[in-house]
Amino acid sequence: MTGRPIRVLVAEDQSAVRAGLVLILRSAGDIEVAGEAADGQEAVRLARELRPDVVLMDVQMPRLDGVSATRQVVAEGLADVLVLTTFDLDEYVFGALRAGAAGFLLKNAEARELVEAVRTIARGEGLISPAVTRRLIAEFAAPTAARPPVPQATAAALESLTRREREVLGCLGGGLSNAEIAARLEMAEATVKTHVSRLLGKLELRSRVQAAVLAQELGIAH
Repeated sequence: MTGRPIRVLVAEDQSAVRAGLVLILRSAGDIEVAGEAADGQEAVRLARELRPDVVLMDVQMPRLDGVSATRQVVAEGLADVLVLTTFDLDEYVFGALRAGAAGFLLKNAEARELVEAVRTIARGEGLISPAVTRRLIAEFAAPTAARPPVPQATAAALESLTRREREVLGCLGGGLSNAEIAARLEMAEATVKTHVSRLLGKLELRSRVQAAVLAQELGIAH
């Protein structure tokens, strides 16, 4: 990667775990640890102060949990958030994704997976670990009366999508990267990025991961 390093804020309440994460990230030549936070409130404060590219956010932290902290960071446009947790599918996952997290990774991920995840988020591509993706898709695929209906405003916004934008949305729901979408739909990767940006704007979504979840809810993922 050329240019300046990716600046990361590490938010994790367990000092030993935080130190390990910092060590892994600093081992990558293209990543700079801009700061460390021991709770959600500190994470939001430092995100405002440091304006990192990515916040590596633990979900269970004192004073302010990671989901609430993610919501504030994303709402203020301070950084992209990569959520890190020990739980592979529970309310934290759905809460974090709906709060606008750009990605989600398990704490037992290999060091190289963590580094690559940060790079992926910094490129503007959402990320959910493969194991979680499979279970997330299975969860959405299972019929359930508890699943909330698509809001009327969202349904109306969907009508404004072009055919290509709907196809891209379906690919996002399948967990495809920009390069994979470009290959499947036979278009330039730059064009895919444009379609993703436009459909996020039309649907008033904060991240491509939110778009993927919506595609699953609509049953148009492929």
